[in-house]
Amino acid sequence: MAKSGKELYVGSLSYDATEYDIEKLFSVSGRVTSVHLITDLKTGEFKGCGYVRMSTEAEARDAVDSLDGAMLIDRQITVSIANPQKMKPKGGGAPFRGRPKTGGEDRAASGGKPAAAKPAAARAASAKPAAAKPAAAGPGLARPDAAKTGFARSASPKAAFSKPGAPKSGPSRTGSSKSGTTRTKR
Repeated sequence: MAKSGKELYVGSLSYDATEYDIEKLFSVSGRVTSVHLITDLKTGEFKGCGYVRMSTEAEARDAVDSLDGAMLIDRQITVSIANPQKMKPKGGGAPFRGRPKTGGEDRAASGGKPAAAKPAAARAASAKPAAAKPAAAGPGLARPDAAKTGFARSASPKAAFSKPGAPKSGPSRTGSSKSGTTRTKR
């Protein structure tokens, strides 16, 4: 909405006021070309203010002089020349600061950059399966497949967890999960 000296800001409007009421009041100063009441975007409720556009700047100045402080329904309204609207940068919001919330595997593999920014050879090199790299066995990992799953078996018997006097039948595992495996931190 391009604002000029013809556009007026009207504040302290009654919540019962309609566009017709405002147009009728402002028509005493000249021809009203448009009336726009401000509403909440989420709830749709009227916010008690709006904009009136007059056909000429002289009519707009006359409306400010004669209607600022006038009563409309049950409130004393304020009328002033509308301030020019500030130009917002295109793009829809604040600049990007942080990790993308979505983006798929290509973004995760490339460190957050879009896949199209990488050359084709670099994309092919980063698409290797994880199983192609040899897994290094860390401390506390008893089986080679434990490195893949993150689970390890302990070689110590379950003596600390057993009840005194309970019979021990064969090798036991430590841990409290149903599968008998415990997680190790990397």
